[in-house]
This record gives sequence, structure tokens and C-alpha cells, in this order.
Amino acid sequence: MMAAAQDGPLYLGFDFSTQQLKVVAVDGNLSVVHQDNVQFDSELPEFRTQGGVHIHADKLTVTSPVLMWVKALDLLLDKMKKAGFDFSRVIGLSGSGQQHGSVYWRRGASETLKQLDPNRDLHHLLRDSFSVADAPVWMDSSTGHQCQDLQAAVGGPRRLAEITGSRAYERFTGNQIAKVRHTQPESYQHTERISLVSSFAASLFLGDYAAIDFSDGSGMNLLDIRSRTWSEVCLDAVAPQLDRLLGAPLPSTSVLGGVSSYWVRRFGFSERCRVVAFTGDNPASLAGMRLQDGDIAVSLGTSDTVFLWIQEPRPALEGHVFCNPVDWRAYMALLCFKNGSLTRERIRNRSAGGSWERFSATLRETPLGNGGNIGFFFDTMEITPPAVGVHLFDSGDKQVSSLSPQVEVRALVEGQFLSRRLHAERLGYSIIPGTRVLATGGASSNKEILQVLSDVFNAPVYTIDLSNSACLGSAYRALHGLAAESGLSFFDAVKKASNPQLAATPHPTAQEVYAPMLKRYALLEERVLQEPRL
Repeated sequence: MMAAAQDGPLYLGFDFSTQQLKVVAVDGNLSVVHQDNVQFDSELPEFRTQGGVHIHADKLTVTSPVLMWVKALDLLLDKMKKAGFDFSRVIGLSGSGQQHGSVYWRRGASETLKQLDPNRDLHHLLRDSFSVADAPVWMDSSTGHQCQDLQAAVGGPRRLAEITGSRAYERFTGNQIAKVRHTQPESYQHTERISLVSSFAASLFLGDYAAIDFSDGSGMNLLDIRSRTWSEVCLDAVAPQLDRLLGAPLPSTSVLGGVSSYWVRRFGFSERCRVVAFTGDNPASLAGMRLQDGDIAVSLGTSDTVFLWIQEPRPALEGHVFCNPVDWRAYMALLCFKNGSLTRERIRNRSAGGSWERFSATLRETPLGNGGNIGFFFDTMEITPPAVGVHLFDSGDKQVSSLSPQVEVRALVEGQFLSRRLHAERLGYSIIPGTRVLATGGASSNKEILQVLSDVFNAPVYTIDLSNSACLGSAYRALHGLAAESGLSFFDAVKKASNPQLAATPHPTAQEVYAPMLKRYALLEERVLQEPRL
């Protein structure tokens, strides 16, 4: 879709996600004037991916072909050109990549990037530029030994979390690099640069190796999140002289340089178009949501995700703390909960006759605090906390085998949001005057669910309609990156964007009901964690 206006500057935001490559263009008023995408499975079938990835025989190793991402960029820009998109108006671009994926550039690739022939497709020019053809991605869980080695080298999981913001996770890039070095030593020997998916994508536009930004870099188990430099003890545990392969990290708002002549000559980009550092998809989503200090964002989808803007991190053995992508002095925290909408749907079917209307009516008709009944509903092994099964407790903290349908519905929703608040507070979040909860995702359309969310957090809930938050956030970051050079804050740069809509405010008695209930929930969670797993 194209806007009627044919002049004025444009800003591009790309998102190299797991299943597709997306782009959004916004104008100076932050109105979306163009968007498009390339689906990897259907539009690039020669790479034989399913869901954008290859799942290997061991079911643990998951990779994506690097050249698929490059060819997708060729295809996407060709689509834009055919649609009449005017690349000469673009003065800034940025992007995001699926977090934790890594790309291994073969020796000599740097020179290839600097001498690209504008008469040829990029994927032809770069077909021999990668020492590892299939990149490990975030779905990979094959690096258990490497995680143990890294934690042992730095003094345990809690010490690693204090340094890098997270304990060792199998998908995190440092552990993936250690595995590549061990299992593919010849390929590793021929590597001259290691990029994240985000900095790899930025390199394509820059015509040179792009720096890893602070925010995406803090999802590697390698970056000291306080000094914002590589941790020597972590680097040494992974590989000797690893800093040479990674390059120095830079602030997420950094302008890396202009687009290479390849893009100017092939697609008509302006020579004044600047490339702002790319970041991870989660940090880019924080920018797209325009989360502010004290805010919390709750995405209610298949999995529930909680984003937090925090000033002082308190890294723990659960969740993740990243450097903030729009304010280098701040941090963002992220929590992911597997048991989200699918669990809500199961209880809807079981206790509300499969009807969302009945489910919502039950929430309206049952009292805040649910008479003291509390439920833990972990249909699959949860990430935070690491527990499984359904665990129900009455008002006297006695474990029971079942609850009435009406009580079960509220126990589910209250329990989910008590969990979100409890674990957010453990990462450094605190409710202060002016705190907003920003809700997105499928369940954010249910006003009764949002009312419980508002009550449990004792804060107003606003809804945001962002289907492409990472992509849009990347376009916002492109605009801000240019403005930041003159000292303009992110929020001043994007103040023209549409505001979230107020959806719910807390009941006057919410605080007195849920403050003690939260303490009970924390104690009961400890009991659940001590139960044997069946």
C-alpha cells in the first residue's frame, strides 16, 4: 500500500524473523506508507524449510540457510521496486533479526561486501561468503554441554546472570559459537567474522561488517550488561581471541554509515541514506510498543511475553535482562511463559462450554481474589517457573483436586497474571504512580481478561494494535537514530505515533486484595516447585 504523498523523507524498518522477512516504510509523521513481506517456505521453496527452519535428525539442532535470508532480501526489494516504491526518498533504515541466531562469514567476505556488482542479485554475489551454510537459530537446544562449561568457567549460573543478564541458555549465541568451534573446527578456522542475524542484515546494507548493538548483544551470554563491553571471562570460556571475530559492540542508536553503492546503483537509494544499527526482534518490539520507564507490556498470545523497562537490573536465574535499545542508560527485561492462550482455551472449553462469552461472564460475576482459591495451570513444562501440571489450592492453602467451573476460570486468569507480576518484580519491576500496562496479542481483545490484568497489577491497562511491532519499531529506530545525533530522545522523535487506548482501570479494592494474594502465590509456587514431576 502506498500513501498519496509523493515527497518527504521515508524510513524503512526490516524484520528478519523466523518464518518471513518483512518491511515497513513510515513517513515523517510516522504513518505507514508501504509494507510487504517474503514467506520463506512458500516463496523460497528451494531451501526446503518448514516454518523457516531445518529441524535436524536429533530434534535438538535447528538451523536456517543463510543464503535464504539473502535471497529473501533480493525478492523483497524487487517486489517494492515493482510496486513503485521510491527508494530515493529513504533517508534512514534499520531492522531487527530473530534473537540468538549467528552467521559465520568466510575469510574474504569483507572484500566481497565492498565490491558488489549492482547488475547481479545479492545471493549470487554472496553464495561463497559463509563458512557455515546453515545458521544456528533460537529454536536450537543442542548446546547443553556448552552451557554447563560456560557456567562452570564463570562461577555458576547466578554469576553468569549477574554479568550477562541471563544464566546459560542453549539458544544463546555464545554457547552456539562454542558448539560450532567444537563440531565444525575447519569451518570455524575459515571464519573472519561472526554476526548476529541483526548485524548480518545490517552488513548487507552497509557493504561492510556491521557492529553488534548493545541490546541484541546482551542476548549472547557474552556481554557485560553494565559495562556494555564483552566479558573477558565469558569470551575466554567460549573461544580464544573471540573478540576479534565479534568486533566491538556499539550503542543501539548508532548510525553505522551510509548504504553501500550497490543499493544506490541497483535500486536507486539516495547516497545520503543512513544505516542505523539493527537489533533483536524483542528489543525492536519494545521500540514499536514505545514502552517507557515504569511501563510493562504484556503480549497475550500462544505464549505470553512480558516486556519491562527497568533502570536498575536484578538479573535472576529466570528471565532475561537486556540493554535497552532506545536509551543506553536503561535496561529491558523479558519473561516468556509457554502456557498462555492455549491453556486459556482449554479452560474455556472445560469450564465455560467452549464459549468466550460465558468465560467473560464468569470473570464478571466472580469476586476479586476468587474467595482465596489459587491455581497453577502448566499444561506443558513452563519456562518461568520450571514446573508442569495443574496445582489447585483453597483459601487455607490446602491442595485440592478440583474447583467449580466458575472458580476455575478466575483461578486460571488470576493465577496467570499473579505469576506475570511476581516474576516481573523479581527482575526489578515495581509499580509506581503513572505505571501503565500495555496489552497486545489475541487475548487483549477480551475486556474482562484485561480487567483482571489491571486489578492484579493495580495499574491502568492500555491496548496497542501492533501486528508488526518489531518491524514498526525498526522504522521508528531508523528515524530516532538520525535524530539522536542531535540529542533528541526516542520519545520526542516518535511523539507523532498514535497513542494506546485505555481499556481498563483497577478496582478500588484491587490493591488490598492482590498484595497479600501475591505473597501467598509466591509461597505456593515454591511448594509446586518442590513437588516431584511425573
